[in-house]
Amino acid sequence: MDVSQYLEIFLDETNEHLQNLNTQILSLEQDPENMDTINEIFRAAHSLKGMAGTMGYKRMQTLTHDMENVFSEVRNGNIKVKADMIDVLFQCLDALEEYNTNIRESSDEGTNDNGALIKRLNDIMSGGSGDDAASAAQEQAQSGEKAAAVGGFVGIKLNENQQSVLSEAIKQGKSVYGLTVKVQESCILKAARAFLVFKAIEETSEIIVSDPSSQDIEDEKFDLHFSLIIVSEAELEEVLAAARSVSEIEEVTGSELNLDDIGKAEQEESHAAETPAETVSAETVPAEMAPAASAPAESAPAETVQAPAPAAAPAAKKAPANKPVVNRTVRVDIEKLDTLMNLVSELIIAKNSLVSASAMSGNSSQAVNEQIEYLESVTTSLHESVMKVRMVPIESTVNKFPRMVRDLQKKLGKKMELYMSGEETELDRTVVDQIGDPLMHLLRNSADHGLESAAVRKERGKPEVGSIFLDAYQDGNNVVIEVRDDGNGIDTKAVKNKAIERGVITPEQGEAMSEKEIIDLLFNAGFSTAKVVSDVSGRGVGLDVVKSMIESLSGEVEVKSKLGEGSTWTIRLPLTLAIIQALMVEIGEEKYAIALGSIQTIEDILPSDVKLVQAKEVIQLRDLVIPLIRLNEILDIPSKKDPEENLVVVVVKKGDKLAGLVVDELIGQQEIVIKSLGKYISKCKIISGATVLGDGEVALILDANALI
Repeated sequence: MDVSQYLEIFLDETNEHLQNLNTQILSLEQDPENMDTINEIFRAAHSLKGMAGTMGYKRMQTLTHDMENVFSEVRNGNIKVKADMIDVLFQCLDALEEYNTNIRESSDEGTNDNGALIKRLNDIMSGGSGDDAASAAQEQAQSGEKAAAVGGFVGIKLNENQQSVLSEAIKQGKSVYGLTVKVQESCILKAARAFLVFKAIEETSEIIVSDPSSQDIEDEKFDLHFSLIIVSEAELEEVLAAARSVSEIEEVTGSELNLDDIGKAEQEESHAAETPAETVSAETVPAEMAPAASAPAESAPAETVQAPAPAAAPAAKKAPANKPVVNRTVRVDIEKLDTLMNLVSELIIAKNSLVSASAMSGNSSQAVNEQIEYLESVTTSLHESVMKVRMVPIESTVNKFPRMVRDLQKKLGKKMELYMSGEETELDRTVVDQIGDPLMHLLRNSADHGLESAAVRKERGKPEVGSIFLDAYQDGNNVVIEVRDDGNGIDTKAVKNKAIERGVITPEQGEAMSEKEIIDLLFNAGFSTAKVVSDVSGRGVGLDVVKSMIESLSGEVEVKSKLGEGSTWTIRLPLTLAIIQALMVEIGEEKYAIALGSIQTIEDILPSDVKLVQAKEVIQLRDLVIPLIRLNEILDIPSKKDPEENLVVVVVKKGDKLAGLVVDELIGQQEIVIKSLGKYISKCKIISGATVLGDGEVALILDANALI
């Protein structure tokens, strides 16, 4: 079978499972007794094993199979979770990550068998389960077989509603059967096989109860057995033959139940107070149900093994209000979304052209204007919808950081804790994909350079465990991500001396520089203050790369630091990179666009109000001194305004800094499509792109951040 068509889905789902395993194993390290976490890890490993086996990746399948075996023993109580086991499991995840990377690059998992890791997993299993545990497991298996033999199936405790349904069916002359189905041990997709058994049985019968519940069976929360009680007009052998016809089913046994059997179950129910089971009517499906078929009570009569649950209900049966609706999402290739976004962009340009043509003709009717307004509202809604589709939470990127900080803690020998907030903050998918590396570097920087050792922290009266914070939040049309720590902060003297030593600045320049200007030197290429170059940070490739990557996303990064108290690195990114609201302005004979998100106010200023501070022009506005930037000088365009006329000043903001951009004329607000100019003007930072206007003319977009 050609499985290449499923490769993308396999890679996406493997990434999700690996991230889930990372998160769950971190939780397990904090709380080794938590059975929910252990079950979740077992299920994720089992799913990975099944997927790898289906795709033919045998090495990946073998490794996940052994991980699954370890957790099977942990679930059964034969092995305790210890620190060395956690380390081995993380190494297994790294090995699986390596397989996944190889598959993404070449569709092949590579030749690394990870024999040493598999041996360590097997050592954990043999070292963890003693003779007592083994004999207990054997007894448990025997008791399961004994229970299965009674009446030909593992019995299920019934509630009143189910008993009355079955009694009524018998009175109507229908047969009630109890079945036990055993899936082959080598079966990879147990849930799929169980579903096919349900389907085969439902052709002739109605399933009243299943044990475990249909939801648990769907989630593979069962070992090899599951039991059913059904109502049928067919013969027992016909029902058994239908179930046995499903491949990878080892055995199907069953027997007919009569009114006495159901009555006995009713009597037994009154004695079962010690082990209460959640029961529901045959018409509803429980949201949660604990599996019990894997460990039936010893020598229990067929009617009284607990954990009743309904069958996989036919479509007509009603689901409860709290059950999540499935299949409401679709995976879409990002390139398809890019194409859709480009089409919306072209539509907006066409709409702008229509508005422009209508205005130029001068005799447009009211009907035309109404249609243009309607078109405008539709294109705006369409644009917003496409943008929402492209928006994803940054959670997918930041989820891997707790594991990274745990590894850094061991590697650096420092105590540290990562606190994250705002993971649900949404950004454009293309931005989320590229923000991971800069954030990772800033976190490593905080761990290596920022936080002091436990001994030094103790001396300074700080908690021994250092804190690193990663906070994300939306601020207007921007998303802000902060990485901060309570470490040593940036030693500006050390930075200045290093810069002088490297020849980046002269001693005279160093004397005249402010603290902020000295800190900004850290963003120079190849600049590092690390005394020892480690594989964590300090390789001379770092903050300059962070800065250029953030700027390539039309964002900015800045740092604030206080020696002895810590540093805060702030990344500010635009919500979208494609379509924005902009203010169109004229400078000389040319038109330019300024993003509306960065504009604070527009002022009409008298030439006499312009003052000089340190030979630079400023204006005073409501107790604020704002520097002026004359765009005609920066862009080298002759201004068409008389120097005696009032100045039109667009006040823009970057973080907490303001500047006034002096323009000749204001044209008005417009929705514009940003077209990248790519490598053509990569050296010119003040232009962030271009847009096509309604009349077909091209206008450049000014980057207020770069101008400030």
